Amino acid sequence: MLHVIGVLLILAGVGLAALTAHSLMNYRVAAERHGGEMMDLGNDASLQPGQYGHMARVVGTPSVIEPPSDPEFGLKTDTPLLVRHVEMFQWRELHFGSEVSYELAWVDHLIDASRFVHPAGHANPASFPITKKKFEAGLVQLGGFRLSPELIRALPGTAAVQPDLKSLPANLAASFGPYQNYLTTSSQPDSPRVGDLRVGWEKIPLQPMTVFARIDGDKLVPATDTPDGKGYDIEIGNVSLLNLLPDMPVPPEYVIARRIAAVLLAALGAFVMLVARRRRRDPLLALGLGALVVGAVSTVLWLGHDTSAMVAWLLTTLLGTALTVWRLRWHKRRSTDQP
Repeated sequence: MLHVIGVLLILAGVGLAALTAHSLMNYRVAAERHGGEMMDLGNDASLQPGQYGHMARVVGTPSVIEPPSDPEFGLKTDTPLLVRHVEMFQWRELHFGSEVSYELAWVDHLIDASRFVHPAGHANPASFPITKKKFEAGLVQLGGFRLSPELIRALPGTAAVQPDLKSLPANLAASFGPYQNYLTTSSQPDSPRVGDLRVGWEKIPLQPMTVFARIDGDKLVPATDTPDGKGYDIEIGNVSLLNLLPDMPVPPEYVIARRIAAVLLAALGAFVMLVARRRRRDPLLALGLGALVVGAVSTVLWLGHDTSAMVAWLLTTLLGTALTVWRLRWHKRRSTDQP
């Protein structure tokens, strides 16, 4: 019975080590799909040693250190990204089966009226005197990290920006007037004419959000080696890592404690078998045997998967072997010395 119990305890130790290794391998394989090793830094994260290259989840409200501005219109606002929209009142052609009709509408791109079926009486201007543009903040921080331009452009949400008439240059103030959230060249905004312009702005609002990206120095950047080619995720609010990456398995907990428990279980099994076979109560010999068995199996499991883990288990195996040999020689000398 003691032999059976000892074997079961050794198998339990080996099984716990193997299960822990299997869980870690599955987690790391899944993590590779999203850029590699992950860190859940949470709120108000700051740069710490050893974080370089890791994928990190950072939560907080972005801080705009160097806000963007539209120099042509003198507009400046506290936002990561400022977008200028320009529309022109133009003719556009509508097709309903074989019938063609024309209507006037605000359009954000130039319509070539020469291609109309009936161009006469439906002429459009040849160009936009003012074009749409995007203006990025020079520096945006989330916690202690700077956001890369790619992440700034990907921040979610939009909000209208009210034009500031006082900041308009004199030449534009003579041409544009306010109408709702726009500036327009129309003298009668409710009845615009062909060629009239209206200009509006949108910004990314500053709000709590979750950013998942790679740490590159003091900057968060997209990972360039992910299978999906995206390499980051941004969500509004405080979103957990498992909700950001629903395909990720739950990471194994207490890995070090489980590894130690695996060696101790195997050592306990070896101790029981030693007591049953030779009636020797030698905890050090049992510990050496447990480390030898669990270490050897774990070394094979990690071979080709993680060099550092394999080397650590190989050292455990060697230490277990050395301890076992020492205790066996000690017992041999003791038995020889006895009459």
